[in-house]
Amino acid sequence: MRLVLKQSLILAAKDTRVFLKDWFGLAFALLFPLVFVLGFSLALRNVGPGDERLSITVVTQEEEGISRQIIEGLAEENVVDLTVMEYGTALRATEDGDIGGFVAFPEDFTSSLVAGRPTKLEVVARIGDPETEAALSGFANAVAAASSNTRTAVQAILQLGGAEALPLDMGAFGRDRALLRFETEQIGPVEAYNAGNFTVPGYLTMFVFFAAALAAEAITRERENHTMERLTATGTRRGSVVAGKYLGSVYRGVMQLAVLWGVGLVAFRIDLGFSPAAVILISVLMVLTSAAFGVMLAALVRTQASANSAAVLASLVLAPIGGCWWPLFITPEWMQTLALITPHGWANSAFNKLMLFGAEGGDVVLELAALAAFGVGFLVIALVRFRLSPRAS
Repeated sequence: MRLVLKQSLILAAKDTRVFLKDWFGLAFALLFPLVFVLGFSLALRNVGPGDERLSITVVTQEEEGISRQIIEGLAEENVVDLTVMEYGTALRATEDGDIGGFVAFPEDFTSSLVAGRPTKLEVVARIGDPETEAALSGFANAVAAASSNTRTAVQAILQLGGAEALPLDMGAFGRDRALLRFETEQIGPVEAYNAGNFTVPGYLTMFVFFAAALAAEAITRERENHTMERLTATGTRRGSVVAGKYLGSVYRGVMQLAVLWGVGLVAFRIDLGFSPAAVILISVLMVLTSAAFGVMLAALVRTQASANSAAVLASLVLAPIGGCWWPLFITPEWMQTLALITPHGWANSAFNKLMLFGAEGGDVVLELAALAAFGVGFLVIALVRFRLSPRAS
């Protein structure tokens, strides 16, 4: 075991020296990603959420009554963007994705409220839109609480005056006063996203895997010119060759991590989020997985030309599917599902959670496990299929 480790470290060091002398390889692994990051960061600068008002769609199934007065009062205050629709229209608009959802007053809202019977507001929200659902639920709860408080207060006044029931027209107690009011408070400016927070990890993932995949060409070339066979004649073991090629790719990946994260932090002022250690852990695991991917690719192909073609094809297909060219969370659901079959998708999902959405290390355990599973799977295939001779089957 000690011999295998020693031999693999020597081979990895040799491959690293060759890499450092290859100016084109260095530029491709370290400078090309920065060019892409710079270009897309400039193109996407100041992209982000605006300081928009709350937008609510409401439906009332009453021809007249308290619900109508509540809606009219909110419309007059002009604090929220209020849209009134018919129930069927609002339901179709939600199903078609034109609106996120709506709050519906039932047709017996006023009569139930006046009689002291329980009444319910219906909240309809599109699946997969938790922000709209939360806003609509908050609006409905506010309406319910305000309506209940108003009814209780007016009922107490009437009872003190000798009356027995509330009037159906609550506006009789003052049409110049809305039954429900909204107050807004500015707690800080809404800032645009730092595009570097998703361009740097995206292109880092792409080029780490790309460089590892292209290393398969060098491995295949050594197999074709019988370099590996000569190594075995000197006592180098097959396991040492596999481990050495794997470690050499890991060394290159770590260099990429150091350069790209360093430039990202200094030049692009990226934010690693609340758990920088988790970002680094994902990055290292991504490097280990990419190295295994490159060795596996070399084990599956037979010629140098096929290795080069397979590396380019795999990299250019997996990168967009896995969210390296654009954030996964803006893509359709089918594409987010497709990304799960790629290690790129799991890595970028973890980076987005940590660097954009404030997640902590415990929130990306699944992504860590998935990357580890990919890495182990790639390495097992590489160990089983790796050949030292071009004539080996």
